[in-house]
Amino acid sequence: MGRTNGHSLLLLRLVTSFLFYGAHDLIVVVVVGGEEEEPYNSAVGDPGMRRDGLRVAWEAWNFCNEVGAEAPLMGSPRGADCFDLLQDESGGSGDKVVHRVSEKDNKLSVGDPFPGEEEERESITNVDLYAAAKEVYLGKKCEVDDDPPWQFWMIMLKNGNLDTTAALCPENGKKVGPFRPQPGRFPCFGSGCMNQPLVYHNYTALDGDKLSGGLFGTYDLDTATADVEAENVSYYAVTWEKEVGKGGWVFHHVLRTTRKYPWLMLYLRSDATQGFSGGYHYQTRGMTTIVPESPNFKVRLTLDIKKGGGAKSQFYLLDMGSCWKNSGAPCDGDVTTDVTRYSEMIINPEAEAWCRPDRLDECPPYHTFRNGTRVHRTDTARFPHAAYHVYCSPGNAEHAERPTTFCDPYSNPQPQEILQILPHPVWGEYGYPTEKGEGWIGDPRTWELDVGAMSQSLYFYQDPGTPAAKRRWTSIDVGTEIY
Repeated sequence: MGRTNGHSLLLLRLVTSFLFYGAHDLIVVVVVGGEEEEPYNSAVGDPGMRRDGLRVAWEAWNFCNEVGAEAPLMGSPRGADCFDLLQDESGGSGDKVVHRVSEKDNKLSVGDPFPGEEEERESITNVDLYAAAKEVYLGKKCEVDDDPPWQFWMIMLKNGNLDTTAALCPENGKKVGPFRPQPGRFPCFGSGCMNQPLVYHNYTALDGDKLSGGLFGTYDLDTATADVEAENVSYYAVTWEKEVGKGGWVFHHVLRTTRKYPWLMLYLRSDATQGFSGGYHYQTRGMTTIVPESPNFKVRLTLDIKKGGGAKSQFYLLDMGSCWKNSGAPCDGDVTTDVTRYSEMIINPEAEAWCRPDRLDECPPYHTFRNGTRVHRTDTARFPHAAYHVYCSPGNAEHAERPTTFCDPYSNPQPQEILQILPHPVWGEYGYPTEKGEGWIGDPRTWELDVGAMSQSLYFYQDPGTPAAKRRWTSIDVGTEIY
């Protein structure tokens, strides 16, 4: 991200390949970024993802973006692979990879003291709070001393199972007790279905002039390492590689759902370096040093998708997360009044518009065109229903226009509002896909998206008479959700 003609430019140069299995197979290759064609002042720590010394971390969330319980022998579900490449200037055998995060750091478990901080911090025995503190600790280990400093790109894993009898997730930010299972809405095979994954990490190493590393694992806790790639086992893998001194990092993502774990997510995120990130109500660490604010920023990315699957596999060309209260005030950590706001462009052409003239509850009340014209959803001649996959109101919206569908109250630690859009001509003025299939299989493209202007025009709920919120997007990511 940088300043160009009064706008910010989020420039993420990376190549990510995604492989999804299960009821719906999806193989994707993603390139985010492009050549640096004009000067800019970067607002991400590693513009273009070109730095040989990679900074990457991972986090795993349960259904409501918490931990709940650690997986056996895995430690708290936060980890990092951060290293510097030291050049050999003595004529010796070559460059050397120097890691900043040890295996002991990555295996830190709830209650363990953080090395070097034993006297500064009391023992944390809450698994959710410990994971948040571990992310901050890893951020210190990985931090690059720039002005301002930054920490890492973030790989996010999420398990979509919800055990309604366990009372682990709040309802719109308020603690609730157990309730009857809802199999058609919330998958769960029984006690323990919300578990964290097994994580196996291959530290980045140098082989000749090639750097490579990665991690892989499964949600099936009784599976041996050698069996994680079996077809009946949930599976994910992320690998990264780069040629020293050339180009950007290439990320390959693999995700497989199963009957036991039918709803999984895998994203690569650029989060804010401090404050709250999308869907996360603790202090975060990340790569975005200047948080983009609507309407003045753009995102440039190149996407090449190799193979696609069924309608249940959603791929987000761009997924944005922010947080503000219904009063328009910024979030302050009060999960009963903070509201997570999401905007997502789904480019899988099999995704259908749930928003229709006969289903206005799935539509935002208004659409605003680029020229400022605002059209109500009941104006069937002018409202672009097919441009919207779905809209849902935050669960604490007291004045939501009816009819409406309220967002799932359990899958965030606080109320949430979601607006998912589809390729349509109305988005063309912002540089987005205008027809189904654009940017999909066999159609690699470089996109320059006027995300700032588009996100400023989108409908998001606020209480009547309140000042407009500043739309500051603390998380921007690419990836998939299979459910």
